[in-house]
Amino acid sequence: MSQKTIAVLDASELKDGEMKEVPFEDGKVLLSRLGDKIHATSAFCTHYGAPLAKGVLTADGRVVCPWHGACFNVCTGDIEDAPAPTALHSFKAEIVNGKINVTADPANTTSANKSRQPKLLATGSSVPVGQSKGVVIVGGGSGAFHCIESLREHGYNGPITVLSKEHYAPIDRTKLSKALVTDPAKLEWRSLADLRSKYGVDYRSGVEVSGVDIASKEVVVGASQERVPYETLVLASGGVPRRLPIEGKDLANVLTLRGVEDAKKIDAAVKEGKRLVVIGSSFISMELVVAVTSRKLASIDVVGQEEFPFELVLGKEVGAGLKKFHESKGVKFHMQSKVEKIIPSESDPSQAGAVVVTSSTGQTTTLPADVIVMGVGVAPATEYLKSSKGFEQVVDKSGAVHVDEYLRVKGIDSVYAIGDIAMYPQPGTGEPRRIEHWNVAGNQGRAVGKTIAEGKGQPFVKIPVFWSAQGQQLRYCGVGAGYDDVIIDGNPEEMKFIAYYAKEGKIVAMASMQRDPAVTKGSELLRLGLMPSAAEIKAGKDVLSVDVSSVNARPKVA
Repeated sequence: MSQKTIAVLDASELKDGEMKEVPFEDGKVLLSRLGDKIHATSAFCTHYGAPLAKGVLTADGRVVCPWHGACFNVCTGDIEDAPAPTALHSFKAEIVNGKINVTADPANTTSANKSRQPKLLATGSSVPVGQSKGVVIVGGGSGAFHCIESLREHGYNGPITVLSKEHYAPIDRTKLSKALVTDPAKLEWRSLADLRSKYGVDYRSGVEVSGVDIASKEVVVGASQERVPYETLVLASGGVPRRLPIEGKDLANVLTLRGVEDAKKIDAAVKEGKRLVVIGSSFISMELVVAVTSRKLASIDVVGQEEFPFELVLGKEVGAGLKKFHESKGVKFHMQSKVEKIIPSESDPSQAGAVVVTSSTGQTTTLPADVIVMGVGVAPATEYLKSSKGFEQVVDKSGAVHVDEYLRVKGIDSVYAIGDIAMYPQPGTGEPRRIEHWNVAGNQGRAVGKTIAEGKGQPFVKIPVFWSAQGQQLRYCGVGAGYDDVIIDGNPEEMKFIAYYAKEGKIVAMASMQRDPAVTKGSELLRLGLMPSAAEIKAGKDVLSVDVSSVNARPKVA
């Protein structure tokens, strides 16, 4: 490691509450000024490499990525929010003779070497694998991965056992629908070897949990009924793709998308000249459509219940703009339609050959298909809890597990539930809601890991954030369910806009395309309770003009 000190900027050029990206030999450094203190870190987000200078800085020392909501502490470089998988480098910065001097190893300022491993206060290395109880995590997704990281970051030194039905380490599942990546090695956040050696995790992949015995504090695994004891249990079992209860739903080429094996099947089936029918017109379905439109398919038909794709979440105007984009790529929509049945192929009855749909006017259409993908949502993967004594009152008919504000399963000692299965109270309203966002699962894992490690509850108050590849990147923050007004700034047909979702005069969510960092700023304003009202937005208030970065903002931010 070869440290160098370089004068990178005149101190007068960096104002309070500002960030600037500056050169450092062949690399770059992010400078952030909070009052009279200057901080220097890696310049690029460790998630997908976004330039952090284009994100949002807050007076409590957070820098939020402009793309996907990852957040870091500018004073230390440590992770604040998922989906950041690793921390930023932090460098010494000081003012000498009116210049900002940064001391760093130049190698650590390049985009290729933008991250460092989180500082682990514990590794579990002193605990022999399998010889004591500790934390058991059911599931191997985003929530499990971030829970492991958080446990070790915050000093938990006991054993961690992961029971995952998947045959690989936790992956970046978002790339399955957005890019049809089919090699788990290209998706893994950490290898199984690293999780075992560096984090001291007994990671058991390819195992199916069949029940939980809360009386003896044991997890029951597989047909052998092996029992895995726990002190603390984290349920992070994710979701199961739904299938419409219609004739033909189980034919061989009727597919769903959740894991790597699903992506492999879709990738193999969706080849040039094939006819694709996608059932469902929301995010997973339409991301898949984007991923395959360049494959020279004979046809792509999308069947949806609403008037426009994405309508329930994004509203009619945004949905109409996105529909127009997809139609320009050759996608044909059958909206306000119901799927009646799937017809077997005449040449091979084990395969689907067509989908029969009925429109709202009663017109029936038969859509020929070589492959059909159902993207009609997911159900909580909690079948194993339905026969587990003690969970009767906390697992509802939908399969959701009801938890309190600390993500503890209600009425059950030492058990938490996170991610797609967790029905948790919304900050501010207390309304119970289950949110199937990648970031939510990750941040809930981080919150529970800290709670367990430190022994004191961390109320879950993070603002949900998600993104979607729809020709341009769509970004969204907040909880817009039940919105009663949509305020549009820009033109959704040009895929350049901000949409504000209001409920009873309050902005509760935002979406945008090509207007970064509006949604990132919106997520921080929602977090801090500083979001302008619907009336203010209609009157022309710009969220980017709300000060959350300077010394003046500190009393309402810190």
